[in-house]
Amino acid sequence: MAEQPSVPAADGSAAPRSVFLIGPMGSGKSAVGRALARLCGRRFIDSDAEIERRTGVDIPLIFEKEGEQGFRIREQEVIDDLTQRAGIVLATGGGTVLLPENRRCLASRGIVVYLAASVDQQLERTRRGRKRPLLQATDPRTRLGDLMRVREPLYAALAQITVPTDHRKVQAVAEHIAAELRHRGLG
Repeated sequence: MAEQPSVPAADGSAAPRSVFLIGPMGSGKSAVGRALARLCGRRFIDSDAEIERRTGVDIPLIFEKEGEQGFRIREQEVIDDLTQRAGIVLATGGGTVLLPENRRCLASRGIVVYLAASVDQQLERTRRGRKRPLLQATDPRTRLGDLMRVREPLYAALAQITVPTDHRKVQAVAEHIAAELRHRGLG
């Protein structure tokens, strides 16, 4: 994927490119995003938290009332808005890459970093959570595998940087990304 120039800031100077974290649930996007934002002196935003803030309800309730399709419509509006902000670190939901509109926004407006995690690691990291509507299945391992078969090619194709997260500490992953951004002259 070709690197795009910095986005002009309001004062005419070049604002830093935003960093968009993609990957499956349990890959650490929110935790790594917070750590990366601190390291780089940027604002952190979680797209799922922003959807909840704007709607006033949690994501499981949106899925219950509107289904996945209703949630994806809300998600697309938030992704379009948030990706227009310069200099942020944005953690996206695991399914954000499913819509072509979201992929276009992410690819054209910032640096896309794929946090790769195996199904085993995802299962370990998500087993205690109850706020993941797509995992309310009788066999979460099978469900995670099914999701990865569909989504992994989209993550890989969209990413400018891929960072494995299995068995790695949040801070180590954030430092790896920050170093990679500096190395590429993007951080």
